[in-house]
Amino acid sequence: MAEQEKNNSDTRQNFAEKEPVKEQAQYTPSVQAEFMREKIKQKPVNKKKLLRRTVITAVMAVVFGLVACFTFLILEPVISNRLYPEEEPKEVVFPEETLTEEMNPEDMLVNEKDAEVQTPEPVDMEMVDEQIEELLSQVDMEFNLEDYQKLYDELRVLTEDVSRSVVTVAGVTSDVDWFNNIYENVASASGVIVANNEKAMLILVSAGNLSGADSIEVTFCDQTQVEAELVQKDENTGLAILSVPLSAIGKETMDVIDIAELGSSSAVNLLGAPVVALGSPLGTGGSISYGVVTSTGTVIDLPDSAYKRITTDIYGSRNATGILVNLKGMVIGIIDNVNTGNDMANLLTAYGITELKSTIERMSNNKERAYLGVHGADVPKAAIEDTEINTPAGTYIREIEIDSPAMAAGIQSGDVVTRIGNTDITTYNELLGILQSAKPEDVLSVTLTRQGHEMTVDVTLGGW
Repeated sequence: MAEQEKNNSDTRQNFAEKEPVKEQAQYTPSVQAEFMREKIKQKPVNKKKLLRRTVITAVMAVVFGLVACFTFLILEPVISNRLYPEEEPKEVVFPEETLTEEMNPEDMLVNEKDAEVQTPEPVDMEMVDEQIEELLSQVDMEFNLEDYQKLYDELRVLTEDVSRSVVTVAGVTSDVDWFNNIYENVASASGVIVANNEKAMLILVSAGNLSGADSIEVTFCDQTQVEAELVQKDENTGLAILSVPLSAIGKETMDVIDIAELGSSSAVNLLGAPVVALGSPLGTGGSISYGVVTSTGTVIDLPDSAYKRITTDIYGSRNATGILVNLKGMVIGIIDNVNTGNDMANLLTAYGITELKSTIERMSNNKERAYLGVHGADVPKAAIEDTEINTPAGTYIREIEIDSPAMAAGIQSGDVVTRIGNTDITTYNELLGILQSAKPEDVLSVTLTRQGHEMTVDVTLGGW
């Protein structure tokens, strides 16, 4: 087998040597190979489509931004109040007055029925004579110039102390002249600090000179000027409450200024009492005048109100503003000469502070005032007691404001209001008390008497 395999190997070798060697064929690509090549071309740009997508993207971005801003504006106060709760301003409330009326001589008399039988004590006539002589010697004392000087020195100290609560309010209005030059008009009035609500100082001022002002500046007694904001204006009296943030008032100024103490204008001994006018009684800031009260019995004729007018013998300006204070330094009136008659045009008059306190409270707390639109008065006792007239106790309607809620409900002049809801009305002040506690859009059921017939009307209150 081995020999046979050797012969086969030799045979293959010989065959290989005899067979000519073929050259290895080379590959040459044919012309058709060009078909297999790919040329990548960029897709043509659709400008309209690109522009549309760009616009859509921009619009979506704007919408998203607006939604984000709107959401932030809504949620930011809520989140801030949750994280940093802000305290509400303290409500301004003035204490109720306690009248300390002087006892009249006739009040000292005791009825025989009420008097207890007492054994009179013996009187030492010599001691009585000595007391009488002492009193007569005091009456005969001379009052010299030094005493006058001491008196006015005490008045000066009083005015300096009260002036810490008096401010000057300036309303600044910008305007353009014929040559397009910008200039400012400044109208000023004297006001008084009436309260501190732990957020701002509240100032009461006559707003007649401040209407239409672009900005309001307050000058305190130390000549510090701070910008103020209008809280509320009372259209009935023309008075307004301004707010000066405590953060805008420096510590040095806070140590100097003071809040005015409101007194009473309903005391029986107010007539003939000496008073001091501070602010701008002569039309210029920082002026002071002395005088006495000459009248307190007049009520200013204004709708839904019963403000008392205090008249003095102080000769002042028609544009006077400021306050009236008694010798205890307490404010008894807010100077206002708008309602003064022509026969005493230059005599200072003022709103009584007692009747103004509820209005000042409402404006200081920025509460809306309900409006009925009536001029009323108490029914005289003589008419109530007269059986022929048969007039009930209540509020006599003297006049109705045109287009007022009272007119719309059918209330007429001459009607007598006897009840509002379930509350009986016997005086005009009781009706005003209900209006002060009511709100605009409240519906009141008013019972009234007209020519002896009782009727009830529903009144939808308006607002000032």
